[in-house]
Amino acid sequence: MHLAAPVAPIAPHPLLLFLLGMLVLLTLARLLGRLAERFGLPSVVGELVTGMLLGPSLLGHLAPGISGWLLPTQPPEQIHLLDAVGQLAVLLLVGITGTHLDTRILRRQGRTAATVSLIGLTVPLALGIGLGFVLPGSLLGDGHSGRWVFALFIGVAMCVTAIPVIAKTLTDMRLLHRNIGQLTLAAGMVDDAVGWLLLSVVSAAATVGVSAGVVSLSVGYLIGFVALAGTVGRVLVRKVMDLAARREESGPAVAAAVIILLACGAITLSLGMEPVFGAFIGGILIARSRVAQPKLAPLRTVVLSVLAPLFLATAGLRMDLTALWHPTTALAAVALLALAIIGKFAGAYGGARMSGLSRWEGLALGAGMNSRGVIEVIVALTGLRLGVLNTATYTMVILVAIVTSVMAPPLLRISMRRVARTEDERLRLLDHEEWLGHRLPEHDVVRRDAA
Repeated sequence: MHLAAPVAPIAPHPLLLFLLGMLVLLTLARLLGRLAERFGLPSVVGELVTGMLLGPSLLGHLAPGISGWLLPTQPPEQIHLLDAVGQLAVLLLVGITGTHLDTRILRRQGRTAATVSLIGLTVPLALGIGLGFVLPGSLLGDGHSGRWVFALFIGVAMCVTAIPVIAKTLTDMRLLHRNIGQLTLAAGMVDDAVGWLLLSVVSAAATVGVSAGVVSLSVGYLIGFVALAGTVGRVLVRKVMDLAARREESGPAVAAAVIILLACGAITLSLGMEPVFGAFIGGILIARSRVAQPKLAPLRTVVLSVLAPLFLATAGLRMDLTALWHPTTALAAVALLALAIIGKFAGAYGGARMSGLSRWEGLALGAGMNSRGVIEVIVALTGLRLGVLNTATYTMVILVAIVTSVMAPPLLRISMRRVARTEDERLRLLDHEEWLGHRLPEHDVVRRDAA
């Protein structure tokens, strides 16, 4: 019997470049994150800027030799090593975010979350499609999909919301336990579900065309996955996590949680949706096991301290601000950024006010939902890969992701100062601190348990 030759391991030189790239990205991301905190901003701001500084926008422009040696894009397998780490990081980041989502808020304010999300989607989507039809033809990609597919891509890019960046921002600002923080995550989850559906439909239109059958199949997969997760998955995941949490050490619970998040991500990816949506649903299911939550603190520490900064740093490596030096392109970038911000704020604020929330609560929701982050990057990369976007348009879309993510923290800080705290929020904060492994005063534990 003929045996296949074993696959050779990665060569020393590519491995060295990978390790050096990881070293520089993580070190600079942590340093810039701390610098951002010194200026009163969450660390996510500095971490997002890291890739922009090391990519073609700065280092690649000023010292292309150093940039090409440290972070080579050829062969493509080299940069794909960093991409793989980033994908693992974003899956785990979204997953642990899902474990923080209070499903009681969803039951009480599900209609509010849906209203905020859907209005916050449709307004920027319409503005983006309209803008896509008037942008210069030089911004279209080399593909043959046509102007209308390009316009749909611009609309999808303007209407999405980024749960990973929202989660990191809310965590850094200690707002994840607040009702508005929970409502922002809930509305963001609806945004993500619709956004993945729209992206799959537009991607199909750019390749094989779109039909009622393609749309129906995507919607059916989405509904089927959520229904299965809420029934069979809910029971199965809780039993697995409860069993893993019986061990005194935290290792089994951490391993079980990672396995569940990877499995959920793989399922949604195989169904044509993005894996981060599956990981978020997996995190919600993991949260059903109360006994396992304190044992997941080590996972959260590694993800937020190491993996998340690495992912956020890699997001800007393909961005090239020098592509925006042409006056027409720069004007188009300003128009895209302005409409993206106005559309998302107007939609989220309008949905909040229609649902009976206060003006400041509406502004806080608008600030949180305005963060595009990683989801914008995924949309941009998809458009670039399919030939719908070119480098200049891709950079414009990534610029929207970075600027909107940087805008969120100060606006959230201003608006949340004027939103009164509730007793439910205080109790949820105690649960959150205990989940992180922080020691609680005895009287707080008694009051929490009594409630």
